[in-house]
Parts: sequence; structure tokens; C-alpha cells
Amino acid sequence: MFKKHFFLIILLMFFSSKTLFSQCAMCKAVVENGDVSMAEGVNNGITYLMVFPYLLIAALFYIIYKYKRKAKN
Repeated sequence: MFKKHFFLIILLMFFSSKTLFSQCAMCKAVVENGDVSMAEGVNNGITYLMVFPYLLIAALFYIIYKYKRKAKN
């Protein structure tokens, strides 16, 4: 069961990567033709999009840690 889900996730990532990479050219074109404040806005957006998954993973591990610690006592 795990192998089937893993394979499907990898397959989904492979087929969706083409559309994801195409957006990079769009952002680059907008930033190159825009002013400095637009470039700063794009950089801030990238930072926000990058930080939140790590925060969610950290929160998940903290919850698991508390659960395991509580079960141990």
C-alpha cells in the first residue's frame, strides 16, 4: 500500500513540474520589467511561501514530540 502511494506521489510530482517551472519565467519577466518595489514584493512573497511549510513541519514534529513524551510518562 505504501509503495503504491509513494509511486503515485512521485508520478504526480513529475507531471506537475513542467507547469511549475513555467511560472518562473513569468515572474522573471515581470520583475525585469517592473520597478524595485515590485521586485521586493516578489521576494517577500517567495520568502512567505518558503517559510510556512517549514513552520507547519516544525509544529507537527512538536506535537508528535509532546504526544510521545506524554505517552512515555
